[in-house]
Parts: sequence; C-alpha cells; structure tokens
Amino acid sequence: MGESSFFSLDGPLDVAPGSGQVRSANFSGLAQMARNYGRDARGIVERHGMEARVLTDPESLITPQQMADTFEYCGTLFDDPLFGLHIATVQDPEVFGCVTALCRSAPTVRAGIRCLIEFLPVAHAPDCEVVLIEGRETAELTWLVNTDIGVNDQANYQAAMLNLKLLQAIGGPAFHPSWVSLSADPLARDLPEIEKTLGCRVLGRSPRNSVAFPVRALEQPVPSANRLLYKLLGSYLQRVKSEHSQSIIDKVNSFIRGSLARGTCSIERCAEKTGMSVRTLQSRLSAEGAKFSELVEKQRETLAKAHLSGRRLSLDEIADRLGYGEQTSFGRAFKRWTGMTPQQYRAEN
Repeated sequence: MGESSFFSLDGPLDVAPGSGQVRSANFSGLAQMARNYGRDARGIVERHGMEARVLTDPESLITPQQMADTFEYCGTLFDDPLFGLHIATVQDPEVFGCVTALCRSAPTVRAGIRCLIEFLPVAHAPDCEVVLIEGRETAELTWLVNTDIGVNDQANYQAAMLNLKLLQAIGGPAFHPSWVSLSADPLARDLPEIEKTLGCRVLGRSPRNSVAFPVRALEQPVPSANRLLYKLLGSYLQRVKSEHSQSIIDKVNSFIRGSLARGTCSIERCAEKTGMSVRTLQSRLSAEGAKFSELVEKQRETLAKAHLSGRRLSLDEIADRLGYGEQTSFGRAFKRWTGMTPQQYRAEN
C-alpha cells in the first residue's frame, strides 16, 4: 500500500473461493444436529468425499455439489424433509462470512443488498448469484446457483432462512417479508411449518427462489450502520475482487501473504485452504513451473522489502510477520536474497 494509506494489510486474510467452490461455513451446526439424531457428522461428510475439518473450519473449501448432496442425504438419514430449514434456524447470517458484516454496516437496506450481490460470489460462493428485482410495490431478493448440481431442495431451504435472517438484520424490527417462493415442492403437511418458521406465505414449485418484501423497505436505514467499517471492509473486498484470479499461483501467493504472520504457512495448510490434496497442489504448481517453497521465499522477500522501505516496523516485528522465529534467521535470509543486510537495505531506501 502507498504511504497515503491509513491502515493496510500485507495481503488477503484468506484464500478466496474459486469457481466450483464454496466455504464450508454452510455446515456450521451440523455436528450438533447429527448428535441430536444419534449420528456422527464426521462419517456423513467423509461419505461425500470431505475431511472432518470442514465441520470446524468455516474457511475450508468444498464444492456446491458436496454441500447439496450432504444436505439431501441428511434429510433422508434423519427422516427430516425440512432439514435445510431446520439447520438454518440454528445458524446465523455470519455463514456468509465478512460479507454479512459489510451488509450490517451499510447505510441503507438497498446498499446492504448491493454488498451481498457484489461480494457474496467473491468471499463465499462464486457460483452463487444474487439478484434484486424491483417492482412498483414489491422487491424480491432472488438467488440461484450457476452450475447444475441436481436436486438441492434442502440447500434452498437453508438459503431462504439465511437470506431472510440477513434481510431482517439489516432491515431492523420493521422488516417483514411479503412472501417466499421456492423451487422446491414441499409436501402439503410440511407447508404450515415452513410458513410459520419463515413468518410469511410460501409459494412452492416456483420458477425462482426469492424473498419478497415491500419495495419501500429498500430506502430504510440499517440500524447497525457503521461508516468506518463500511468503508474499510468494502475497500478490502473490492481489492480482493479486483485481484481475484483463478491462477493456482495467485491462490497460493494469497494464502502465503495471509498466513505468514499467523505462523500457519505450510503446504499442508495451503492444500486444505485451496480444497485439494498436497500431491495435487504440488502437481499443479509444477505444471506452472513453480514450487511452494520458492513461492514462500519470493513472498517473504517482497514483503520484507516493503516493510523495510515503509520504516514503520522494527526488524524484530518484520521477522515475526514473515514467520521467522528470530531476527538473525531473517537477516541471513535477507542477505541471501539481496546480498545486503536488512539494516543496509533500509538505510538505502
């Protein structure tokens, strides 16, 4: 970042999901629900090709197909035709990650919805599209998945509840849905429970999934509006959006920049975050003529030069941010990169 910046980050705080991926935050609460039914959620996710960590790490990446199939399987396993709705009742809109915080900090409901539309594909699910349809008296928040994943009724039940919760959070106590439309075809005996849970009339077998509400609500102020958070978080997500690329090297570099200071920079952790095995990650990097260790060294060198030129951090602080246990290790590495000591480089820049 330039000298004019007030606050800055070394890079993205986490790897943004790519096409065909979604954050596993959608599984929050699944472990407890499975226990309530006398089941082990680990076996459920492993049955669908995922590791148990997806139950506890919301930043793990899975495929939309895995999510949809897992929810449909749970509906059958637990004999619960409304499983997606029920799991969403114990979740909150934070399932969508930092996008929810941005929506909550927006000045108006319209601005909050625009944030959801623009940044949900960036930070949570690239294949998910959210659209605002405005009529003369009614507006609809509509969602769809731009990939064929077959039956996903339970995922749409979950989305309906979470989207409604988010709208209620940014709309305040005065927000009330007019109706909800679902592509699913709920049984007649289940419809009263769905309508009671969502608090409005529900239309099944609809051409689109949406939450409808009075269009005048769009101009209502958001009770939790926060101008500072809106500016900072919005700028961060816009930067992530503008720099997001499907290149595996870009993804790995983003992971490295975000994990060095946390001491979690390893190829095993990177493989987890990018949703692949270590061997697959190594193969994909090799195809691009790169190695994980070399990318780590390059990022350390780039960040070290930036920190030294910035003159805001001590050498100990820089060493710590780059994942070195002590300043002497950092000094030896820097001299190997540049032929200069960190002190010499800082003096000349």
